[in-house]
Formats: sequence, C-alpha cells, structure tokens
Amino acid sequence: MAKATPDERRPIGTVRRSRLIAPVHSPGRPRLWNTVGIGLGIFFTLAGVMHFMNPSFFDEIVPPWLWPSERFWTYASGVGELVVGLLILAPRTRRIGSLAAIVLLIAVYPANLYMTWDWRDRALEQQFVSWARLPFQFVFMWAAWMVARSQPSRHTRA
Repeated sequence: MAKATPDERRPIGTVRRSRLIAPVHSPGRPRLWNTVGIGLGIFFTLAGVMHFMNPSFFDEIVPPWLWPSERFWTYASGVGELVVGLLILAPRTRRIGSLAAIVLLIAVYPANLYMTWDWRDRALEQQFVSWARLPFQFVFMWAAWMVARSQPSRHTRA
C-alpha cells in the first residue's frame, strides 16, 4: 500500500497550504514586518513630538465637548504616541508596542471623525486630507497587527 501524502493525512475541514506562499509568521517574513515596525515606530514618535511642537493644530481636531480641555487631550495623545513609537522601535517591546498602537488608533479615531465633520466647509484639499485620514487609520491598524503577529510571543521558546 502506498504512503499517504501530507494532504491526504490532514484533518477534514482544514485548508491545504500552498508550498509557494509562506505563512505570515514564518521565518521569511519577520524581516519585512520588522522594517514596517521601524517605520511605524518612527511615524508614531514623530507624530508624538509634533503634538508638543504644534499643539494648536491638534487642539483644533479635538472635539470641544471633551473635558477638561483640548490642550489636555493634545498632550495626552502626544505622550501616548511617543510611548507607542518608542515601544515599537525597541525590538524587545515591538509586539506590545504594536498592540498598543492599535488601541491608540482606536482611541483617537473620534478626533478624526470630528475633524472630517468640522472641516466640511474648508477648501477641497483640506477636506480631502480629513477624509483620507479615516481609512488610513485602518491601514495603520492592519500594519500594526501584522507587526505584532510577526514578533515571537514571550510564551514561545526559540
């Protein structure tokens, strides 16, 4: 009797993997996602710095009904972005930093919605920027998720 191939031995209902496409968490992909992670870390760090260098821009997009003030939330989100950026830049904390980035992006999403609504009467170019930010946040979330997935978990042994 002939030996069963790996595909014939797989449990019913499982999906056959192509040998040509490596899974996301395979050793061939972490290099790509580490590079993306460094880019995200730099982006978040620079964005955090900008909250302190030009706070008036960020004050304008904070919904005014938030207590205690727009400046408080500008500085708070700036600190959050600095912390997230630095966590992502450090290889040991890249996974937790990427997951924290997703939480941060969800937390600041209402400000982006408010910005889109508030800029509805501005020039078309500014309206485009405000609308483009909305789906771009999801691209950032996906990239952060992929970076987090590519990092080894603390619970796995190398």
